[in-house]
Amino acid sequence: MGDIIKYYSIWKENVKKNSFDKLSSNKKCDVLIIGGGITGISSAYQLINKGLNVILVERNEIGGGITSRTTGKLTYLQDLIYSTLNNKYSYDIAYKYLNSQMDAINIVKNVILENNIDCNLDCQDSFLFTNNKDNISKIEEEKKVLESMGVVVNDKDKINLNIPYCYGISVSDTYYFHPVKYIQSLASICFNNGIEIYEHTKVMDIKKREEYYECILEECKVYAKNVILASHYPYFIKPFLFPIKAHIEKSYILADKVSDYNNISGISIDKDITSFRYYKDKDNYLIYLYGTHNLAYKFNYKSNFDRLINSFNINNRNIKYIWSNTDIVTSDGLPYIGKISDNLYIGTGYNGWGMTNGTIAGMILSDLILGRENKYASLFDPLRKSIYNIAIFGNVFNSMKPFIQNKVIKNKKYYSDNVVYMKRNGKNIAIYMDKLGKEHIVYSDCPHLKCSLVFNEVEKTWDCPCHASKFDIDGNCINGPSNYNIRYNNDKE
Repeated sequence: MGDIIKYYSIWKENVKKNSFDKLSSNKKCDVLIIGGGITGISSAYQLINKGLNVILVERNEIGGGITSRTTGKLTYLQDLIYSTLNNKYSYDIAYKYLNSQMDAINIVKNVILENNIDCNLDCQDSFLFTNNKDNISKIEEEKKVLESMGVVVNDKDKINLNIPYCYGISVSDTYYFHPVKYIQSLASICFNNGIEIYEHTKVMDIKKREEYYECILEECKVYAKNVILASHYPYFIKPFLFPIKAHIEKSYILADKVSDYNNISGISIDKDITSFRYYKDKDNYLIYLYGTHNLAYKFNYKSNFDRLINSFNINNRNIKYIWSNTDIVTSDGLPYIGKISDNLYIGTGYNGWGMTNGTIAGMILSDLILGRENKYASLFDPLRKSIYNIAIFGNVFNSMKPFIQNKVIKNKKYYSDNVVYMKRNGKNIAIYMDKLGKEHIVYSDCPHLKCSLVFNEVEKTWDCPCHASKFDIDGNCINGPSNYNIRYNNDKE
């Protein structure tokens, strides 16, 4: 293994970033987009030159949230989604979902070509595979459904990669790209075409007035006729009641510098999901994901990262980057994209396939605001009646379990001696002492819904085990749904 490992996503390395101001004065607009990831920027791009005053705000940096933590795949071969939708819903639903993913890929390709965007776009073969003989029939069924939809599918009894594999299928018309380069370029195009973009700008609350939304920021307000919530996890509970409609899965990813480049990607359907893709820039990398689990379980993140590394059976390993990601999994397997209230829209719940679904969300949401018909709007309608209503009880449990468990046991036996949870002046705090002997002190309850935070000893972050808010070592909020930092301020005690 290489000596130097960076504990952040490879997509954050050597990217030319835009620099946008923080919004500090009151504004009025036709559309306010909250979130500067794939959904928000795609929506903004689709609203260029449509006669609307559009503002986009991002709590941190454009493209620096969940979009920067993905594997960057543009594929419609997504686990067993088509046979699942065909069996649970209908063939038409499955076919429409396939078309939405293919359309999303074409949208990205066309945007890149039309704007000459340098983001490492390349075509590659995608594999769906298993190392469990009992799962072969499931892949065969998926192949049958895909072929009935006109997709050319190939049987593959081996793969040119040293990972457990007994059978799989592949398709040839899928892609990969550099997601942050793409987002940064798209943001520049939007900004140069009149879209107002602001970074380090948090929306703390949204209040419905008669003809507009009053959006309360840290230093000012935005009065918007329409609001698109394009953040990964909605920070409000009402009116959508999101915590009971989805659960969160956490995964662990590495980037290994390799000498040989193999233009393939793949994902397994086995219990311990394995996903991989190659990435070619100045150097060649193999990006490898392993150990996906429900966020409500497995709080020993160091152990989870160790499982990732130990499962990576590649000779002459040269691991350069390690990071984690979270995905929102909906109760019925389809994203939530559309209107949730008068002139209030949402795009989230992409079930691990954010690059395609975030792209198609930009098209759907812009069409809805412009009053245009969209053939996928009904498919992803967030107010649809789900046939998986029983999953609501599981989602409630998935939120309550980590809340209770981590309230009871805060000082984990697997923490190093440098981590301690305690009370100080009646407040719950946590302290991490780094290698230089400096204490990093934070409030240990997540500001969102007061879950007790868990220390991530690998990435050196404080993570919420309930809804995936993430804070850096000093308590600055990196990812929501929390809107607040947890920096400890003894002067105010």
